[in-house]
Amino acid sequence: MKKSIYSILKGTFLISDDSFKNWRVILFISALALVMIASSHSADKKVHEIARLNNEVKELRSAYIDGCSRLMDMRMESNVSQKMAERGLRPSETPPQKIRVKSQK
Repeated sequence: MKKSIYSILKGTFLISDDSFKNWRVILFISALALVMIASSHSADKKVHEIARLNNEVKELRSAYIDGCSRLMDMRMESNVSQKMAERGLRPSETPPQKIRVKSQK
């Protein structure tokens, strides 16, 4: 046990005769670590993109609701009659009449 700890600390396991398999394991673990780091950076980037898009959706939804409320205010009869009064038009004082067409059978 004591010899294995000293060999790890001194690094003799990297320069001994059968060190090729040790180097393969070290390189494999290093490659896995690089892949894991790249994957975590990619995931973080996607999380930031999702947060940005959610904020944009909230802004667009509030702009849509604001536009709808302004449109409803503009469509009110009082506002329409006021705008038409500025142009010289006014509501009719006589109510509309139904036109009935009799079939000729």
